[in-house]
Amino acid sequence: MVDVTGIGSWPGTDVREALRAVRDELTDAPEGVRAIPYLPELPARGPGADIVGRAARLLVDLPVDLQPQGWRLVDRPGRDAERAASLLSQDLDELAEAFDGYAGPLKVQVAGPWTVAASLWRPLGDRVLDDPGATRDVADSLAEGVTAYLAKVQSLVPGAELLLQVDEPSVTAVLLGRIRSESGYRVLRTPASGEVVATLRQVLAQTTARVCGVHTCAGEPPVALLREAGAGFLALDMTWLDRGRFEEVAAAVEAGVALWAGLDLSAGDPLEPLLRRWREVGLPAAALADVGLTPPCGLASSTPAEALRVTRAAAQGALRLAEQAVA
Repeated sequence: MVDVTGIGSWPGTDVREALRAVRDELTDAPEGVRAIPYLPELPARGPGADIVGRAARLLVDLPVDLQPQGWRLVDRPGRDAERAASLLSQDLDELAEAFDGYAGPLKVQVAGPWTVAASLWRPLGDRVLDDPGATRDVADSLAEGVTAYLAKVQSLVPGAELLLQVDEPSVTAVLLGRIRSESGYRVLRTPASGEVVATLRQVLAQTTARVCGVHTCAGEPPVALLREAGAGFLALDMTWLDRGRFEEVAAAVEAGVALWAGLDLSAGDPLEPLLRRWREVGLPAAALADVGLTPPCGLASSTPAEALRVTRAAAQGALRLAEQAVA
């Protein structure tokens, strides 16, 4: 069954309208395709709706506030943290209404521990990433918060089969030592790959979602590492998958990890990059039935009309992919 879904972000500031669009476009699919609706994120609403602020709001017993450098750990929640909580509460209320009586797959997204650690600031110091103990504390807190978050979503949509997408746009920069200090004069610590795997696994190992996977649209995605961390699917921008890296994808696919291919759906033949790589590494055509199709990244920078067109193009592409799998 070919999956089709979006990455997560959506243009505009009206979450009710966004949810209705996602629901209407992704709750019905032709034979051979599984449409996966999701809780859209609307960063245009401002602080608290951004990827880091949204995840920071989920932290348990680690209050945050928005300061000039960005989101920072503080002694007690500030006004911006309260605003983030209000936005999330609004989103969940609208989700419950839009998906009342729904039964089927439903995806939620959250920033991963390494993206949070690379973006969140310590109370008196640099980013959380620079302190191994602070990184562990944030990862533990995030894992606990995500578990509670998913339980809340499940209670609001009891018929949902939850999927969790952990967004890690910063994981490549973390692994390659590209996160710089506040002054810019030094590079923050570069954690060992084993630490990156173990920390990411903390969030992926929560038990309330049926499937947990990782999305990154950054270049040089660490495919083998994400697989080792226990990702059930890898949502990757096909632009960055050269022959060598796609061989790592093939190994993951053969081990049972699903590929969600991020494709430029405005291209003349959007499936061509995927099908070409698939043939090059010798994967069987029948295995295309287990692939997912998404845009390369979120849709926040588009217009609502463009977001709808991309979503519909993804559904049409998924149908073509399903046909390729049985040809």
